[in-house]
Amino acid sequence: MAQHFLLSAEARSLSLKEIYKGGEDKAYATFCKLRWEDTQGEPVCPKCGCLDSYIISTRRKFKCAACSAQFSVTSGTIFASRKMAFTDLLAAICIFVNAVKGLSALQFSRDLCVQYKTAWVLAHKLREALAAETEFATLDGEVEIDGAYFGGHVRPENRKEDRKDRRLKKNQSDKRRVVVALRERDGRTLTFVRNSEADGVDIAKERIDADSIVYADEATHWDILDMNFDTGRINHSEAYSDRNGKHTNWVESYFSRLRRMVSGQHHHVSHKYLYQYANHAAWCEDHRRRSNGGNAAGILGAALDHPVSRTWKGYWQRAN
Repeated sequence: MAQHFLLSAEARSLSLKEIYKGGEDKAYATFCKLRWEDTQGEPVCPKCGCLDSYIISTRRKFKCAACSAQFSVTSGTIFASRKMAFTDLLAAICIFVNAVKGLSALQFSRDLCVQYKTAWVLAHKLREALAAETEFATLDGEVEIDGAYFGGHVRPENRKEDRKDRRLKKNQSDKRRVVVALRERDGRTLTFVRNSEADGVDIAKERIDADSIVYADEATHWDILDMNFDTGRINHSEAYSDRNGKHTNWVESYFSRLRRMVSGQHHHVSHKYLYQYANHAAWCEDHRRRSNGGNAAGILGAALDHPVSRTWKGYWQRAN
């Protein structure tokens, strides 16, 4: 039997020991290399784009020779106004990608020895950065579509005579949301959080190429897809696959990872931020056969290409 990729040596190309052994200077050089990849790590002014600058070595900053603006390797990125050391940030990313089914903010804070609030916001910043990979992506070829509901659990009453039928809409929580997932076979996974699974029809029309083959289950709201795509339907009450390619196993595999992430690691996910965890699970699923070093470099590069987060910068100040 073939060895699982995660058990192979190829899956381990980065370690915390290596990060801290390299020290702050090596971690800083890694940030510069990925931030300014086109110039082999040489600084570029984020304000005017000038390539000439002076080094302010005492503060790891630069001063632009053209506009005199001072900037650092994290200026204008999702790590702007950071307080953590570069080694700690790199270690945080390593820990984040090593958790293939997600990582709770509490464990994250303990591993990094930082406050829970710091770890929680940092994890969400990383999720926002990795989601940018597929922000405008479209799918083609063979695409599977499905939806799964999360959150909104209504606790039953203690006494039998006080219990209500939780199947009725009037007795359900308004915090329940559905994650609609579109997964291209041997490709990317796109996720969307909506109130109803039927909303996935309009999403499919917008994000799937018209020449694609779309596979869905027997739910009646997917019948409309027949008007726009060549479709393959599978009735799960009869079989999960016809063994000839007609199935939704790939997208169900994604939902399996997301459910384990939500129930096994985070335990509770707010409906306001469910989209973050959905994107994180999709990214993990899409890059499941890339080494942890490759995934760490991918997230760090995405974070350094991402502008300052308007959602997470100063989050706790606004929340309080």
